[in-house]
Amino acid sequence: MKLNLQNKLLPTSDTTAASTANSNATLVLILDQETLVQSHDQLPSDVQQQLTTQIERAQFKAKLGETLPVYQLNNADFSQVLLVGAGELEKMTAGQAQTLATSIYKALANRTAQAVISLDALADQTLEPFVLALSNAAYRFDTYKSKKSEAILDSIVLHSTRADELQSRIDYLQAVAKGQSLARDVGNQPANVCHPEYMAEQALQLAQQYPDLLSVSVLDEAAMQELGMNALLAVSKGSEREARLVILEYKGKPDDFQSESGKPVVLVGKGITFDTGGISIKPAAGMDEMKFDMCGAASVLGTLQALCEARLPINVVGTLVCAENMPSGRATRPGDIVTTMSGQTVEILNTDAEGRLVLCDALTYIKRFNPDTVIDIATLTGACVVALGKVLAGLFSPDDALASELLEAGQTAHDRVWRMPVIDDYQELLDSPIADMGNIGGPYGGAITAACFLQRFTKEYRWAHLDIAGVAWLSGSNKGATGRPVPLLMEFLRTRSQASQGQNVQ
Repeated sequence: MKLNLQNKLLPTSDTTAASTANSNATLVLILDQETLVQSHDQLPSDVQQQLTTQIERAQFKAKLGETLPVYQLNNADFSQVLLVGAGELEKMTAGQAQTLATSIYKALANRTAQAVISLDALADQTLEPFVLALSNAAYRFDTYKSKKSEAILDSIVLHSTRADELQSRIDYLQAVAKGQSLARDVGNQPANVCHPEYMAEQALQLAQQYPDLLSVSVLDEAAMQELGMNALLAVSKGSEREARLVILEYKGKPDDFQSESGKPVVLVGKGITFDTGGISIKPAAGMDEMKFDMCGAASVLGTLQALCEARLPINVVGTLVCAENMPSGRATRPGDIVTTMSGQTVEILNTDAEGRLVLCDALTYIKRFNPDTVIDIATLTGACVVALGKVLAGLFSPDDALASELLEAGQTAHDRVWRMPVIDDYQELLDSPIADMGNIGGPYGGAITAACFLQRFTKEYRWAHLDIAGVAWLSGSNKGATGRPVPLLMEFLRTRSQASQGQNVQ
């Protein structure tokens, strides 16, 4: 949904398209629990008095997410007013701002076609989480529904007396929302539609949309075989679908792409378009959700679209490592040994630990881009879900400064991560008596040993690993991809680009 920004709450004689619609719109006012009524200079005093009366009659307490619709106000330029409680605004967190935005959208979705939301009550640090959550609340994936969404809300105008000052930030947030929606769309596709070739097609279509910023190349299995990417190919052997390695080059600073100052950030996304576990097959219950095992690659694809929309002055290489993990007569067996592109050998003890196998070859391949920083994003381990649940993603990096950057970006975007250890003490768990390493490290610390496995292929550059297995999708009646960690990655890249330009980070 497109969000427009204006600095006038009421229609004026020189009306814009947005303001002339106000008379048919619902005005949303955010109220503090302590003060209940917030005076708004642009509302007539008699309208404010009518609202005060309605609040008293309804015993409205302005608790977080509480709503009160008010109709038939005299001398009002809106068809109705929706009062929304924000709890204690001075103490509002980014998470509460997201809850507030979701409550507002739910209250409006089937009530009105147009809405005007006044932002002036929000503190600066909660503004961005609120606006992004408002955009995300409007997301629907009903491609395969015969009955589509019944929401009638199709236009939201954001009002702020600081509209001119905020415009660039709102534009950035809409770029993030667009990329996050793409990540969700791709993640939500069923595996009979979304396979490795489909992922490559999505990247090529994206490059056609932004030809001045983005170029794409695709490696098929023959090319990967020639490069010695035997770990990646071991995963795809059991499938009728060939693997694909998709490279997207975003040149926000094209003149500096090969220079020291223009060295790219490389994002590597795990794209297992369906994961049966292979010969080490998974239980049937919940296996339908293994279509989401490509959400790391989907988040990289979404981040690249958001970058193109925001046009950030930074160079980024996105890598989608796409394969399907299936059992068959050709499938890799437990006990097989493969030689990776790096020359290191791996004893495949469990074919369901396939994500690290596709990633390790990709992490070797991307050295050719002379990266400044590499971040891989993967729905890698159930162990990370056990450790952190569905709230925080796992962050692994031996680089303290890089880890701090990602932690701070996650806090700012409210797309949070928690740092986990990736230290030498765990490496011996991966030892194999007949190869350089096994692909699993035993029953304990599974998320950590998976990160330690990847670390063996990242010695030549700064590296961080995000295990997003707990946050990439929701289960149950709300089953669907979340698009995380697109907001985190974009905030990290925005901060990097602003720092390189000598700007103050907002």
